[in-house]
Amino acid sequence: MFRYLCRVVGPSEATDLTQEVFLRVARSDVPETTTDGERAWVFRIARNLALNHRRDTGRKPETVALTDASRPAPQETSTAMKQALERLAPLDRDVFLLREVAGLSYEEIAGSCDISHAAVRARLHRARQQLRHELQPQLQNVNPRLVRLYESR
Repeated sequence: MFRYLCRVVGPSEATDLTQEVFLRVARSDVPETTTDGERAWVFRIARNLALNHRRDTGRKPETVALTDASRPAPQETSTAMKQALERLAPLDRDVFLLREVAGLSYEEIAGSCDISHAAVRARLHRARQQLRHELQPQLQNVNPRLVRLYESR
C-alpha cells in the first residue's frame, strides 16, 4: 500500500495517506466478497484518497527543489521514470502502478478502478508501450539483457 502511494503522491505524503487508508478501513464495514475483492476494496480507498490529494494539492503552487548536477545515473533514471509516469493518462498510470508496484491481479485492479478486465489489459499494455517509448534513451544505457527481459512481458 505504502509503495503504491509513494509512486502516486510521493514519499512525503504517502505515510499520512497510508494511515488514512487504514483508518478508513478500520472504521468501515468490510464488504462481503472474496479475499481478492477485499484487497481491491482497500486499494480503491487508497486510490480515491490519492486522487483527492492530487486534486487538492494541484490547486496549490508547488515548490521546486534545486537539483544537484552530480547525481548518479540511477537517480537520473528514477527521475525520468517519474516524469514518464506523470505523462501517462491518470487511469493508465493507476492501472500500471497497481499492477507493477502494488502487485494486484487484473481482477483486483478491475475492481479497484471500476473497469473491466479487458480494459485493465488494454490500459496496462498502453502504459507499458508509452513508458518504453519515453524511456528509450535511458534503456540504451542499461544492460541489453535486462531490456529484453522487460520487453518480453
